[in-house]
Amino acid sequence: MSFSPLTWIILMCLAGSLASTGVSLLASLATHPRIVPVMVSYAIGAMLGAVFLDLLPHALEHSGNIDAVLLTVLGGILFFFLLEKLVLWRHCHEHHCEAHEHPAHAHSPRASGWLILVGDAIHNFVDGILIAAAFMGGIEIGIVTAVAIIAHEIPQETGDFVILIHAGFSRVKAVLLNLLASITTLAGAVLAYLLFSGMEVWVPFLLAVAAASLIYVSVADLIPGLHKRAEIKATLLQIGMILSGVLSIQVVQWLIGGNHA
Repeated sequence: MSFSPLTWIILMCLAGSLASTGVSLLASLATHPRIVPVMVSYAIGAMLGAVFLDLLPHALEHSGNIDAVLLTVLGGILFFFLLEKLVLWRHCHEHHCEAHEHPAHAHSPRASGWLILVGDAIHNFVDGILIAAAFMGGIEIGIVTAVAIIAHEIPQETGDFVILIHAGFSRVKAVLLNLLASITTLAGAVLAYLLFSGMEVWVPFLLAVAAASLIYVSVADLIPGLHKRAEIKATLLQIGMILSGVLSIQVVQWLIGGNHA
């Protein structure tokens, strides 16, 4: 019995959510607390690799207005700066606030964790739109595209999980939040299938906002923390792990052979 395109879309999105959750669970079992700071460097590389090797190229490819896409990235970075400020202000009103007493602690690791989840949810929502678009072009194209997208998410999902642990979330909560963020793939796919004529035009700008969140968290929240260890050995290890994160994204790009639409 053959499935309808909508059924295929739902099945593939659920498979992707389960796969990303499975990766998070494996990371939860394998990641030792002492390894987390090292893995943060990998996460930085994976996120920046996803931005410059995947999100921005696809945003520019799908848009006829390069200036509008880049302006959206800039606006997104400023938006996430303000969003983090709001999180810090709320934290300072509800708890003892180190940021006011110690300016060096002005960045909140937990805030960066929430920003990662916001960006990840947007990214997954866009992936859902792309999956729906592919299935509307044919079942075989849809399956290949969905598998490519799921495979492409694995390095970044691993990095996201490490960032959540680094931000102070428990392992169980990090897995559950990753699962919730991944479910937005299904929401984006179903909505796009039902209203695709009105959704396609927004894809480049949603990709740009997702890219902005990863750039902001990497550059503003995570990279400054690496400078706390300035010795040569630690620096070389950090550079190596960052390059490993970027390379993991590039390897997946090579493996999928451009099928990620």
